[in-house]
Amino acid sequence: MPLGMRQMLPEAALATYDLIGFDPRGVGESSPVSCGLTPEEENWLRPYKEESFEKDVAWARGFADKCEKKAGDVLPHLTTRNTARDMDLLRAVLGEKKLSYVGYSYGTYLGAVYTQLFPRRADRFVLDSAVDPALTWRGMVQWWAWGAEPAFDRWTEWAAARSDTYDLGTTPKEVDRTFWELVARADEEPVVLDGQPLDGDTIRGGMRAAFFSPAYATEVVVELKKAAEGEPASAKKLAALTGQGRTAEDNMTASAFAVICGDNTAAWPRDPETYRREAIEDKGRYPLYGDFASSVKPCAFWGKSAEPATKVRNHVRSLVVQNEWDSQTPLPSGQALHSALKGSKMVTVAGGEGHGVYPSGNACYRWRRRAVPADRKAPRRGRHLPGDARVQRRGTREPAARHPPGLPAPRARPRPLLTPDTATGPAAPSTAGPVPVRTYACRQPARPGIWSYPSMACGEREAGPV
Repeated sequence: MPLGMRQMLPEAALATYDLIGFDPRGVGESSPVSCGLTPEEENWLRPYKEESFEKDVAWARGFADKCEKKAGDVLPHLTTRNTARDMDLLRAVLGEKKLSYVGYSYGTYLGAVYTQLFPRRADRFVLDSAVDPALTWRGMVQWWAWGAEPAFDRWTEWAAARSDTYDLGTTPKEVDRTFWELVARADEEPVVLDGQPLDGDTIRGGMRAAFFSPAYATEVVVELKKAAEGEPASAKKLAALTGQGRTAEDNMTASAFAVICGDNTAAWPRDPETYRREAIEDKGRYPLYGDFASSVKPCAFWGKSAEPATKVRNHVRSLVVQNEWDSQTPLPSGQALHSALKGSKMVTVAGGEGHGVYPSGNACYRWRRRAVPADRKAPRRGRHLPGDARVQRRGTREPAARHPPGLPAPRARPRPLLTPDTATGPAAPSTAGPVPVRTYACRQPARPGIWSYPSMACGEREAGPV
């Protein structure tokens, strides 16, 4: 990560900070943990089916048992709180009084936990694509299902407006029908692509993230429709469904579940019937992905957490950055972290697509990165971003998506800017009501590609806090 960021950060930042990356404990080169899982056992997002649920329960129990047998002496120590303590150890080794940090996705929670444990040692923190700290981790997984529904509706509108080009339907309802007819057809007779059969569940599960970029999702559905009708289709464009180009690594899965389960086992029900009931309910509530998110997981059979979950609530200054259309950490999740970090500011990219924003190299962020030099305080609150922007103050909420029902002078030598090289947890809904936030938003032109950093249409006038 530091090598990648070095190509994007301005010279002033590189002169002010050392860029230091690290593998969190249990990951990569940091004594990697393994459970000895097969690729099939690593497939942890499973749709609910009555006839296979007991088999899925046995899989989840077996997954947890394998991890306990192979790494049980290590697992209790592979938690976010301990990784935050490792970060503070790195700070001490570097001889620094304070630490600056950039974290993405799971890394936002890691950064938030650090600010809670070591508030006086946190300097400048950028938290991009943020986790709701009150929902670790079952709620964050369930967040994916809620977030997929408004993204799906947005996609139907986008595709219908371009029916002359894509021929998926002239109205959102027709586009909706086209997709669900493809799912139903695949359930009856799987669509075969390069010898790989794709059933309806595979299509639902694979399309969730794709729908957050309407242009990309439309291309995938068009190719899927071709394949279903026996016409030649692009395997490359259907990689979201086939898994082409992805590799299974036991370390990534094992280390992820060490955190997902170990951080907060209290969030995971112990009775498999709870998962059955909620999977059925959420499949009805969130047809695209509800059962995937709520069905049984290995955490139901995990050992008890060594420490309680961290309650994040402090006044450490930080910057929360969020795309409006993020498939992994939906906008309300970022707003919730902003609310918990009372000293934070939040930048929302209105219309922004994808998981990860900073540093994008666009006008807004070039301006924002130089707005507060290392030897100056942040400007006063409430000033506007330039260009087509809106400001939201605490006490109101960004109306980006439907509310989830019932969910829970530079110094003499460079400073260290710490970035975790590997994210170890997935990130998901809040049980609270509207979250009071202050959001600064820039308009972003639509562009395809769900993983690309967005470019925002903003001027470069001096304005706004960071």
